[in-house]
Amino acid sequence: MTPETPSWNDVGGLPVAGAEAIHPRVLLHRGFTSRYLPGARDIAVYMPPGYDQHPARLYPVLYLHDGQNPFDLQTSFQPGVTWQVREHADAAIQCREAEPLLIVGVYHAGERRLAEYTHQHDGRMGGEAEQYGLLLTRELMPWVAGRYRVRPERDGTGMGGSSLGGLVTLYLGLRYAEQFGKLAVLSPSVWWNNKSILRYVDLCAPRIAPKPRIWLDVGANEGGRTAEDAEELSLRLQAGGWRPGKDLHFERVAGGAHDEASWARRVRPMLRFLFPAR
Repeated sequence: MTPETPSWNDVGGLPVAGAEAIHPRVLLHRGFTSRYLPGARDIAVYMPPGYDQHPARLYPVLYLHDGQNPFDLQTSFQPGVTWQVREHADAAIQCREAEPLLIVGVYHAGERRLAEYTHQHDGRMGGEAEQYGLLLTRELMPWVAGRYRVRPERDGTGMGGSSLGGLVTLYLGLRYAEQFGKLAVLSPSVWWNNKSILRYVDLCAPRIAPKPRIWLDVGANEGGRTAEDAEELSLRLQAGGWRPGKDLHFERVAGGAHDEASWARRVRPMLRFLFPAR
């Protein structure tokens, strides 16, 4: 069902077999498969500075959708432009703004991306986020925990994405609130299926306790009603019990666009809010 378990370096604890190095601390595992969804996808894993020097330490983990975009210039949707996640995470950790963490980039499945990242049908399209959530929670998360030193508790587990990746982050983050304590929702596609995500928030948010910590943002220059929709989402979350500045950060980013370069500029403050240094 999944790729073979890589062997482990007895000195540093780094998985060295069955993975390719995008960077010495970003490993790419190819061909992860699932019983819930067809096809295979790659998985990229960032390890923080010092990971190999502290073999007994466990780390929080952030799962990012659209895993082609955070690390690799060759696979990013915007050619030659990534989210620079490794660079921003390294800087935030070294400046003691964010705690050391693992970041897992979950590659999307090509033409199936729209289906997997949407929670309901819109016309004849979409509606497979439930199966994607099972892939994440029942298959990928145990797979990662079996190969990397991650903290198992909810407060040490986050998920994030942009656009449709932001939409599925919010949906699955609320659907599996007992497993995800931190959500990064960047430029979410609130418009999907007549903004049905707003009704979902109204329905389930008041029953969720404790609340996952949510970073929500949108670029002021994203076009259409994207910014207004994100502001409405923020208000719905507040009505459901989230507290601005406490467990909710909402920001309308001046000059922000709907692209990788804009999202890259939000990575470091997002990490600072969701995974503050202890």
